[in-house]
This record gives sequence, C-alpha cells and structure tokens, in this order.
Amino acid sequence: GIGMRSHAGVAAKAFQALASKGINIRAITTSEIKISILIDAAYTELAVRTLHSLYGLDS
Repeated sequence: GIGMRSHAGVAAKAFQALASKGINIRAITTSEIKISILIDAAYTELAVRTLHSLYGLDS
C-alpha cells in the first residue's frame, strides 16, 4: 500500500520469503504502492500464508 513508498526493501523481503519456501517467481511488476508477483498456481496457498505471516496480516 501507500506505506511502501517510505519503507525500502518491502519487495525484497517478499521475494526472499517466497524463495525460502521454494516458490519460484515467474514475473514481477511493481509500482509505488503495489507489488504483483506471478507464481505457479500450485503454490498459491503457501505463498499467501507466507506473505501474510511475513507482514503480520494473520491477526
């Protein structure tokens, strides 16, 4: 979201977290407020759980 502009490394943390789970990133696009990551559909649930945990969205 809008906070990404003032927090360096948001995308890098996401990429590292996904890689640590063995999720290959097929494509990436970013803007000032959004990161879009294309992965294989088989890893969707794992990727969502990983990113939710990383950014504290579980609670």
